[in-house]
Parts: sequence; structure tokens; C-alpha cells
Amino acid sequence: MTEDILINVTPFETRVALVQQGAVQELHIERSIQRGHVGNVYLGKVVRVLPGMQSAFIDIGLDRAAFIHVADLRQNRTERTNGTLTTPIEKLLFEGQPLLVQVIKDPLGTKGARLSTQISIAGRMLVYLPFDPHIGVSQKIESEEDRISLRERVTQLKPADDKGGYIVRTQAEGAGNDELEADQQYLRTLWNTIQTKIKTQPTPSLLYADLTLAQRVLRDMVTPMTGSILVDSRTTTQQLKDWSAVYTPSVQDRIAHYSGERPLFDTANVDDEIAKALSRRVDLKSGGYLIIDQTEALTTIDVNTGGFVGGRNFDDTIFKTNLEAAVAIARQLRLRNLGGIIILDFIDMDNVGHREAVLSELKKALAKDRTRTTVSGFSQLGLVEMTRKRTRDSLAHQLCEPCPTCQSRGNVRTARTLCYEILREILRESRQFSPKEFRIIASQAIVDLFLDEESTHLAMLSDFIDKPISLEVDGQCTQEQYDIVLI
Repeated sequence: MTEDILINVTPFETRVALVQQGAVQELHIERSIQRGHVGNVYLGKVVRVLPGMQSAFIDIGLDRAAFIHVADLRQNRTERTNGTLTTPIEKLLFEGQPLLVQVIKDPLGTKGARLSTQISIAGRMLVYLPFDPHIGVSQKIESEEDRISLRERVTQLKPADDKGGYIVRTQAEGAGNDELEADQQYLRTLWNTIQTKIKTQPTPSLLYADLTLAQRVLRDMVTPMTGSILVDSRTTTQQLKDWSAVYTPSVQDRIAHYSGERPLFDTANVDDEIAKALSRRVDLKSGGYLIIDQTEALTTIDVNTGGFVGGRNFDDTIFKTNLEAAVAIARQLRLRNLGGIIILDFIDMDNVGHREAVLSELKKALAKDRTRTTVSGFSQLGLVEMTRKRTRDSLAHQLCEPCPTCQSRGNVRTARTLCYEILREILRESRQFSPKEFRIIASQAIVDLFLDEESTHLAMLSDFIDKPISLEVDGQCTQEQYDIVLI
């Protein structure tokens, strides 16, 4: 099953879509003025140590101070005694101390970036660990024979004076010694450059920035299943070909410039998929649907049968809907880049075999995801709990902002609720002031309700305070906005 990668480039934004069988599976967006920081290496400065939280705030030059936990300090030996770390953070860090750190999670919401001092630099085939001599192999390389072979080859190719270690990436499967050695040389050269900068740069300073989105596509997303990489910018196409010639030669012949009359993303309806990915509701082909709610703490996904009645009986209908939902959920997680704790509320199934089949289908669909996921079985409440590694903002956080009208509550007060609030406000003001008239300036919905169903209450209040109350429509007002003018 081949995949195509579409890269849409503009001066202000780069967008990437991974398309499989005509359906968009992944979306990545990087804006020039708000590039992600994950993978960047900084020379930071400790600004505050919090012994009670076993963490510290580090100034790396961003708007908000970044955060590091004692477990992410390589200086800390994570040997545990009675469940506590043997070396507390206050003995490892002090205020004003310069510290070499790497961003492992971008700032999310009100939280600053998450840092680690265990530096890792990713190449095409390998990830270099300058402070860890360990040689590891990606878990996605399943053949034990291949794992042993790759570990031995990387160890043999490693120079005697290299004190660091490597993690062998999935892309290294089937790679020759020349490719592995070239990747090792590239990563060591990069690390030597960072070490040179440490001696000359002030704190805080950016020592190494991760690749651009387009370059990361060639490094991380291209697999043997990738058919073509289409780029709608001639300049970027040439830049990627030049970069690929040095670092990913096997990919170079798949890069092509798209020169069609239709916009590149229109050829796969990508913009329509982006609009759908920002909606709470996801319709299934059978007539069922998902409801996806994302909060700062976790994401919940609720499965509903909707209009699907295609099964032989009710249990069969539920089973088929849940099977379809399992595949759709895995796709939505990739499409929306949802991470952290995720709670799946499938439709209740009494049949244990049906539950196991749905769980198996979910895990099978998640196996295509490059981001690490863990899935537990059904809980006593019938919920499936899972996690998906979160390093960058979700699609919704990148493209949306909290509603200024409802203060991001996700709902607004009804017109009737607001009518009663206005009546109470007029009564309160009538006790303090004595104008000739009260005038309500509000939206059309509020005025209509006062003229119709709430006209009796409005007249009763006017009689009670012995003042006329007039109405005026302001088309610029939202439902929750109104003003009471004293004339």
C-alpha cells in the first residue's frame, strides 16, 4: 500500500499531508514565525529550583521559562531507594547555573517547554546519544536476527574515541555499512559543532535548531512504501534534492516539483480534511459517528451508532460500528496529532469476543502510527484507556484559539437566561438611579424574546419601577453582549 507525501510551501507556512489510498492520514503544519522547538539544543540558565516538586525552571530565551524534572537530568542516577530518587535536584542544580538542555516537548497552553539534559540528535538512520554509550535498536524492527546484526554493525563502525551511543532507527533496516558510517560521521560532526558553540555563546543561547519541516519529512516520514514526494515550490524542491543528495540519497529520485494548475492540496481535498479535523463530530461511513473533545488534561472520544441499523441484530450493529470506529479513531489521532491521555468510550458490548476483536482492530490500526502509543484493555466501566506521546501542539491548538465570546467554555447562555439577567440588572439599577427611561441595547434574539414570550415580564418590571423600558437592536452584539442605557 503506497503512500504519497504532498508538501505545500508558502513564504509564511509549510504544510505537509501524508496521503494513502486517496485519504489524508497525517497533517503537519509549520509557520515561519512560530516554528516548533522540539529537538533544539540550548545553553540555558537555571532561574529557579523547586525542591518540593523536584524540578527547576530554565531560561532558554523563550517567552516562558522552560521546565525540567529531576528524572530528565542525566546527572541524576535514577537508582531508587524506597521509591525515592537518591540524588535530589537541589544537589544537582543551583540558580544561575548554565545548563546544556534539549527541548523534548513544545510549550502547550500555559505550560512552558519540557527539557532534558540527555541530549539526542537524530539522523536518517541513527540517533546519536553523546552522553550515553548504549547501543539500542528501534522496537519497530521486529526481526531479532536483524536487531542483533544492526547492533553489532553499529558497534563495530563506532570509532574508539567516540564515547557516545546510538539508537538504530527503523529506516536503518536493510541499510549498508557505508550508509550507517556516513550517518555516524554526520552526527559526530554536528555534535562537535555544538560543543564549540558552548565555549563561545552566552546564556541563554540556541546552539542547534532541528531541521525544517520539509527536511524532517525526508528524514522521518519517508519509508519504502512512499511512492512520491510532490512539492509545489520549485526552490524548495531543489533545496530538498540537494539536501537529500547528501543525507538521504535513496529518497532523491522520489522528489518532484508539482506544476499543475490546481493547487497541490486540492488534488487530495486536504483543505476539506483540515476543516473536518477541527470539528468535534466525525461521521462514519456506516452512519455512526465519533464525538472528540480535547481538554488540557485528556482527550475523550465517544462512539455512537447514529443512523446505522445494518446489523442482523442490535449486538451485531454495535459490533460493526465499534470495529469501524476503531480504525477511524486511529486515523483521527494521527490527523489531529492528539497526544497525552486518551479515553475511548466504545458502545457497550456484552460479548467478550466482540470486545477483544475491537481492541485487536484498534491496535492493528495504531501500528501504522510512527508516534509511540500504549493501549490498555477495557476497564470495569467499559472504557479503553490509552496514551499517545505528545511532543508538539495538536492541529486544533495550532489553528484555533479560545472563543472570546464564551471564554472558551464551548457554549453560550440562552437568550432567556440573558433576558432574566437583564431584568435583574434593571431592577438593581432602578434602586440606585432615577433616569427618565431604561433602554436595552442587545442582539436581535434578545429583543425578539422581550417582544414576544417575555413581554409580560418586561411590562411588569416597567410598572413596578414606574419607568419606561425601550428596546434597541445592535447587529454587532453577540448573544451574550448587551448594554443598559440610562436616559
